Amino acid sequence: MKHFEYFSAHSAEEAVALLQKYSPDALPIAGGTELLVRMKQNLIHPKVLVDITHVPEFQGIALTEEGLRIGSLVTHAEVAASPLVRQFAPAVAAASGSVGAVQTRNLGTLGGNLVSCVPSIDSAPALLVLEAQAVVFGVNGRRQFPLTELFVGPRCSSLTPAELLEAVIIPRHNLGKPTCFSKFGRRKALTIALVNAAACVETNPERTHFSQVRLALGAVAPTPIRAYTAEAYLAGRPIAQEVLLEAGRLAAEDAKPIDDFRASAEYRRHLIGVLTRRVIEGALAGMPKV
Repeated sequence: MKHFEYFSAHSAEEAVALLQKYSPDALPIAGGTELLVRMKQNLIHPKVLVDITHVPEFQGIALTEEGLRIGSLVTHAEVAASPLVRQFAPAVAAASGSVGAVQTRNLGTLGGNLVSCVPSIDSAPALLVLEAQAVVFGVNGRRQFPLTELFVGPRCSSLTPAELLEAVIIPRHNLGKPTCFSKFGRRKALTIALVNAAACVETNPERTHFSQVRLALGAVAPTPIRAYTAEAYLAGRPIAQEVLLEAGRLAAEDAKPIDDFRASAEYRRHLIGVLTRRVIEGALAGMPKV
């Protein structure tokens, strides 16, 4: 690890000013579970680290008029244990609870996980199916946009060097909708997803047909994705196994899996079909009884 300067910011304005001053050689740090590993492996060499751990604007979980706001510095452990998240977005809590080891969940932050833009990140699919918004703070103030627009490519976000993810907001109209998250890896613990998936399901009052389904996948393309073809197919279809099988096949077509040392593209396509069915069935099972 090469020598670097360290600054601790205590406000969003101070953090952004420091990043801008030392750009392009500065990076923000909070939990450090991803950044420090890459620095120790000599994959990145920032000359300045700006610690944003104590920035109050990036903290907390709260129910607001706009929806459920989760600060970017909230740890995975806090997301997984939050009564608000468990009540209004249980798939998001489940996703955070599946991240790494206990130590990683206690240190790693939701924002750090998202802006890493690793294709297999667990936090993205559950937020994507709930149409989460990203709130970003930069030199020109705040801006807000759909979370899908944060992901540009592997380890590449849409943020400028002097911008920071402040929070994600799950819109109020999506709070409490039936959701489910699932992942599959090569081991039971500390696993990196070969495929992860989430679904948000709405049905007709009789629960015989799908009215709207949102599906998202990770580790199957350069970025986390929505499976739009499968979503369009499911709208208005009866809730039946043959429909779920076809949805899984279409979701695999929406993806662009690759061969790598962890799994083949063909195996990932098979997993996409399995997990697509699994998360839809999980969301249906979580609906209140009629």
